[in-house]
Amino acid sequence: MNQKTRPGARRAAAAPAAHPPSSTAPQAGFQYSRAFFEDLVDHALAHARALGATDAGAEASEGCGLSVGVRKGELETVERNRDKSLGVTVYVGQRRGNASTSDFSSQAIERTVQAAYDIARFTAEDPAAGLPDEADIAPQDTHRDLQLFHPWAVSSEEAARLALECEAAAFGTHRRITNSEGAGVSAQQSHFFSAHTHGFRGGYASSRHSISVAPIASLPGRNGEMQRDSWYSSMRDAAALASPEAVGRYAAQRALSRLGSRKISTRECPVLFESPLAAGLLGALVQATSGGALYRKSSFLLDSLGRQVLASHLDVEEDPFLAGGKGSSPFDQEGVRVAPRRVVEAGRLEGYFLSTYSARKLGMKTTGNAGGSHNLALASRLTRPGDDLQAMLRKLGTGLFVIELMGQGVNYVTGDYSRGASGFWVEGGEIAYPVHEITIAGNLRDMFMGIEAVGADAYNYGAKTTGSILVNRMKVAGS
Repeated sequence: MNQKTRPGARRAAAAPAAHPPSSTAPQAGFQYSRAFFEDLVDHALAHARALGATDAGAEASEGCGLSVGVRKGELETVERNRDKSLGVTVYVGQRRGNASTSDFSSQAIERTVQAAYDIARFTAEDPAAGLPDEADIAPQDTHRDLQLFHPWAVSSEEAARLALECEAAAFGTHRRITNSEGAGVSAQQSHFFSAHTHGFRGGYASSRHSISVAPIASLPGRNGEMQRDSWYSSMRDAAALASPEAVGRYAAQRALSRLGSRKISTRECPVLFESPLAAGLLGALVQATSGGALYRKSSFLLDSLGRQVLASHLDVEEDPFLAGGKGSSPFDQEGVRVAPRRVVEAGRLEGYFLSTYSARKLGMKTTGNAGGSHNLALASRLTRPGDDLQAMLRKLGTGLFVIELMGQGVNYVTGDYSRGASGFWVEGGEIAYPVHEITIAGNLRDMFMGIEAVGADAYNYGAKTTGSILVNRMKVAGS
């Protein structure tokens, strides 16, 4: 399997009308403008105050997009989606109620606010309930343009052509690519506006586009063995997507490399996680140090602040202001200010991931992570520029290189980790043969502390970036 390269990039107000005038409709195919959403939200907040709410918040949003799927050279699906929503949260003292609607008429807005208010009146008091403290709110003059919105005016015909090119490139890679689960192109964009009675007002538009394919390779001489793999490119700006041909060829190479897979005997050995999978280990750290898991005492990393949770050569940075980042935002989902920070330094945990509610439950301050983490990057102080995947395989020596994980076998209360896996057996720093139908197991606490190296082959998976990760020892269950 040629893993050295990845596909390259190419270039209190009056109620609003139920539908805005066409002159106010924004670009990118949106039906509603920012000004319309502001009026909608202000009307909801004004009605909540009129009902007697102590505090209230509201968010109006709209999304639209196109998804096209092809399979074996034929168009299969063309889907256009459009959705809209107004969500309202009402507080009566420390009682909270929430309701939503997709009807933007004045009557529907007021009914929705009334429903949220009624729910709040009959809900038990919660001392942690409430809007963020005013001191934590992101001021409007600090909201940054983070280049999150790049609308793609692609037609269904053009999207189909790109998907067909992607799949054709996979089929053209080798005669053993005999089938396909299909290829797809997706163009999605959305925008929102949110405000609440503690002074927050803000919103922005964002986009996410992708191209993907899942080819199937076959080896007739081995009882009709078939192996499937996939690849994709996902970006906020369509101009930055990998070419359809590059995505198709790389997906095909991955599928071909898995032909001739064997089972291996049960053993303990070092395990190298391919960089897209390694991001899942970073995600496990976030889950275990998130406020919800901590105040519910459902995490194996309780009371870990200031303690060693990763190997001492590792750092984790969070940057909400990364231009075009998939986890970028000028504020969190509650309107709380965000800022770059070091979450882990030299393996020591410097901060949790807290919303206002979870922070109050823990007797702490919000970290601006309502809605999740923002552009996390795991790095090792031992990594050198030449530590590409081939170098990481040499560091692995003899062990398992994992490129696919299956199942959800992670217990965040105990840290126990058990996942189905497939990949390659490596001997002497070189891939020996593909393997399948195995299970890898360990405990996340030991796995985190046992990270020996992180590759320079950094890969961005959603809001997380890391290179391949080498764990010193895990249990591998085979035949």
